[in-house]
Amino acid sequence: MKKVSIFLAEGFEEVEALTPADLLRRAGAEVTLVSIKAEKTVTGSHGISITADRLFEKMDYEDADLLVLPGGMPGTLNLKACEPLLALLKEHNAKGKKLAAICAAPTVLGHAGLLNGKNATCYPGCEDGLTGAICQTAPVVTDGIITTSRGVGTAIPFALSLIAQLYSQEKADEIAKSIVYGV
Repeated sequence: MKKVSIFLAEGFEEVEALTPADLLRRAGAEVTLVSIKAEKTVTGSHGISITADRLFEKMDYEDADLLVLPGGMPGTLNLKACEPLLALLKEHNAKGKKLAAICAAPTVLGHAGLLNGKNATCYPGCEDGLTGAICQTAPVVTDGIITTSRGVGTAIPFALSLIAQLYSQEKADEIAKSIVYGV
């Protein structure tokens, strides 16, 4: 079973966190919603409170196959300000493990120095935060172990891309068909 951690910061974009969580779970992944706060209840940018599965400091990320950053404001700024998270992203990247970010959250990867020479995309207007990246406008961009996406409207293709990478294109197509996506 593939293991995925999705990080929730105060002000995260709800759709960008829960769509990948839902679709990855449908595909069979063990998905853990992780609060970077000192408590499990995290409120999204549209006032929807979510109870995370675990607290950041209580997790062991050694077996994680994929780390996912949802966007949203001020969620992205809160992710960027979390030094332990930045250290984890760098460590995960150094081990050649997959990272994904959507909307404004690819700027967290840029801030951490993980996009140098990589193709990446983000929410329109956030491109300056993709430090060192080759900016693209495609809905989902994968370059090596890093996948980025543009926003709420690309959350489903983003999640399906992650499923294809972790499992197979056939599994992604199966999930797409089961949710009547692109039919």
